[in-house]
Amino acid sequence: MTGSSRFPLQEQYRQRKSSHENWDRFIPNRSAMDFDYAHFMVTEGCKAKEIQASSPSREAYRKQLAEIFNMNRRILAFKNKPPTPPLDGFLDKNSSAYQAKPTKPRRHIPQTSERTLDAPDILDDYYLNLLDWGSSNVLSIALGSTVYLWDASEGSTSELVTVDDEFGPVTSVKWAPDGRHVAVGLNNSDVQLWDSTANRLLRTLRDGHQSRVGALDWNNHILTTGGMDGMIFNNDVRVRSHIVETYRGHSQEVCGLKWSASGQQLASGGNDNLLYIWDRSSTAVSSSNSTSSTTQWLHRFEEHTAAVKALAWCPFQGNLLASGGGGGDRCIKFWNTHTGSCVNSVDTGSQVCALLWNKNERELLSSHGFTKNQLTLWKYPSMVKMAELTGHTSRVLFMAQSPDGCTVASAAGDETLRFWNVFGTPEVKKQVPKSNPEPFAHVNRIR
Repeated sequence: MTGSSRFPLQEQYRQRKSSHENWDRFIPNRSAMDFDYAHFMVTEGCKAKEIQASSPSREAYRKQLAEIFNMNRRILAFKNKPPTPPLDGFLDKNSSAYQAKPTKPRRHIPQTSERTLDAPDILDDYYLNLLDWGSSNVLSIALGSTVYLWDASEGSTSELVTVDDEFGPVTSVKWAPDGRHVAVGLNNSDVQLWDSTANRLLRTLRDGHQSRVGALDWNNHILTTGGMDGMIFNNDVRVRSHIVETYRGHSQEVCGLKWSASGQQLASGGNDNLLYIWDRSSTAVSSSNSTSSTTQWLHRFEEHTAAVKALAWCPFQGNLLASGGGGGDRCIKFWNTHTGSCVNSVDTGSQVCALLWNKNERELLSSHGFTKNQLTLWKYPSMVKMAELTGHTSRVLFMAQSPDGCTVASAAGDETLRFWNVFGTPEVKKQVPKSNPEPFAHVNRIR
């Protein structure tokens, strides 16, 4: 598909049938029916069969059976009202102890996307991360060399940046926790920091990676970057010498990065089929001529047999990590990052591209490639399939979750962006005032 004649993030409208085309309704043709014959067969015809089937010997046999089994007596029939049971040992129906807990109504999971937008020129590359949904309810998506912003509250689209061919295409995007600033990874190894409100470039991070930056994640004011060179850097965006920590372990491209909710542990997955867990307390002494330090990995998992891109920390159990393997692996694995043990492994039958936890229920959503190109909702910990959402015609490479945790956006190689109301209705929660200052308070367009 080519995007030359299509506008980015424009809604697709499905052609609907006219109101008179009720193809799902069957109306019988009563002119072909013989009602007189049908009435005879239902009434007189059945009597005739009974008369024909009756004989003296059959009638004598029936009476004999009735006498033996006393079939004329009614069984389990009350002649009077049953006695009232004693109250001792029984609960009064009106008592509070008798009242059973109300059963939770089963949540309806729509099987089709509620909205579909065009996403022309999106890169069909498993190792990149081109979609993210910020805390300000604005979605960022990289289409070729351009980053677009789609405001979910208003449904409006704007262009953030188009990079030159010598720097692009864009290989990753990630919103900062404040929902205002966004990091943009590029094919030439640079990482740009943009202020989406002012629509201006704040600074460019250089001199770290030697090739494209396909994975990004934030830990407050620390931007973690992973590149094709196998390197992982922690960048403090507030200071000029931004590289403050280095993670060495992967021998091939880093395609997955996720910080835990506590900000203490980092999970990284790579094309070398390895999954690492890094702990911020395990930092080696930095060299005398460098402000950067090297962190030793806490766990090194080798159980996956393909690239590890899909990573998701559990929202209700801080030390539980879900990871998904590529086409040669197809498994979702669950890890206890305190003990370093694999809790469970499930073969999904297809390439695992992305993972998201439900913030309100114990459920996990996975997106897949060949052959169904579907999204699968799992019940945790049983890992029973609750729903399979289809509509994409190519592998579903990217997923992002709305700030309220209910809607999921998915982008695929079929150049469409779909929105699914898969996680239900959000619980009303009390607003907690922000305690942390903005991570970019001291940034002044450092280049």
